[in-house]
Amino acid sequence: MTLAILASEWANFLIRWVHVIAGIAWIGSSFYFVHLDLSLRKHEGLGAGIGGEAWQVHGGGFYNMVKYVVAPPHLPKELTWFKWEAYATWLSGFAMFIALYYTHAELYLIDRTVLDIAPATAIAISVAGLILGWVVYDQMCRSPLGRSDALLGAVGFVLLVACAYGFTKVFSGRGSYVQIGAMIGTIMVASVAHTIIPNQRKIVVSLLAGETPDPALGAAGKQRSVHNNYLTLPVVFLMISNHYPLAFASRWNWLIIALVVVIGVSVRHFYNSRHAHKPSPWWTWAVATAAMLAIIALSAQGPADVRGAVTGAVPAVQKVAFSDVQDIVISRCSMCHAEEPVWDGVGVAPKGVMLDTPARIQLHADAIYLQAVATHAMPPGGNLTEISDDDRRVIAAWVENGAPGP
Repeated sequence: MTLAILASEWANFLIRWVHVIAGIAWIGSSFYFVHLDLSLRKHEGLGAGIGGEAWQVHGGGFYNMVKYVVAPPHLPKELTWFKWEAYATWLSGFAMFIALYYTHAELYLIDRTVLDIAPATAIAISVAGLILGWVVYDQMCRSPLGRSDALLGAVGFVLLVACAYGFTKVFSGRGSYVQIGAMIGTIMVASVAHTIIPNQRKIVVSLLAGETPDPALGAAGKQRSVHNNYLTLPVVFLMISNHYPLAFASRWNWLIIALVVVIGVSVRHFYNSRHAHKPSPWWTWAVATAAMLAIIALSAQGPADVRGAVTGAVPAVQKVAFSDVQDIVISRCSMCHAEEPVWDGVGVAPKGVMLDTPARIQLHADAIYLQAVATHAMPPGGNLTEISDDDRRVIAAWVENGAPGP
C-alpha cells in the first residue's frame, strides 16, 4: 500500500471523526436549548423583560436559567456564542461528501441505470441542489408563508418529498439519500450562519448603542432554531443511510425518505411537547411505528432496478456448486473487496469486507445476498461490473441452500 493511499485513509478517518464530534456537539446544544426554551415558566417576581425561568440540577449543582424576551438591559462582559459546532459539522461533512461522492462519483453518486451522466454533470447538479435548497427555504421563511408554522411545515414537507423523488431519478439510491441529507444539513447550517447569528449580532449592536432591539430578530432566529430541531433526526438517518441498502436501494426509496422525516418529526414533537409541560402526545409513537412498518413493507417490494429482481421465493434452481459462486464474486466484487483492491481510487476494501478467498466469501454470504440480490445495491454505479440476473439467481440459490463452502 502506497504512502498516498495511507494518507488518504487517515485523512478520511480524521474528517469522519471531526464530523461526528462536531455533530454531537451541535445536536446536543440544539436539543438542550429547545428543551430549555420550552421549559421556561413565567411567574410573579421576575424582572421586567424576562420571559421565564427554569431551575435545573445536573452534576451535583443547581442552575437558575433565565431568558429575556428580547435582550437584557445591559450586555455582560462574557457572552457565549453557539455557532462553531454547526459550522464544523457542515465543513467536515462537505469534506466527506467531496472525498467520497464527488471524487468517486462513478461509484457512489451515479447510477447509469437511473441516468447516464458524466461525473462533472452529477457534481454540478449536486452543488446546485444544495444552494437552491437553501435559497428556496430561506425565501419561504421570509415570505408571508413564514407567518404560519403549520402551513410552512406542510409546504416544506411536500417540497422535500418532491426533491427526494427528483434526486432518486438523477443519482444512485445511495447518492440521492446523502444528497437529501446534505441539502437539509446545508439549510440548517445556513440558517445559523445567515439568520440566527446575524440577528443575534444585530441585537448586540442595538444594546451597545443604547437602543431597544427589534423583537422580530429574535423571533426569526427562534423559528429557524426550532426547524433545525425537528430536522435533526431525519438528517442523522440520511447521513448514515449508506449502511442500509434496504432503504436507499429499494424501489420506493424516495417514499421511504418521506416516512423517515415523519418518524423524526414525530419523535421530536413528542419530547418537545413534554418539555413544554403540555399533555404528552402519545399518538406520535403510533405514527412513528406505522411509518416504520410502512418502510419495512416498502423495502420488501424489491430493488429499484426491478430487472431480474429476486423477490419472494427464490426461483427454482438446482443446488449450485460453490465454484460457480466464487467465480461470480471474484469477477464482479473482488476488484474492490480484496486485501489489495485494484479498482482505481479504492485503497481499502469498503467496510473492510474482503471477498477474495473461499472462506471470506462464505463468511460474508448474508452481506452478499443483501447487497447483490435483495437490493441490487452492489455492484455500485449502476452495476459497473455488469453482474447478470442469472448470476444474482445463482447467489440467491446458494444462500437459500445454506451458503455451503467448497
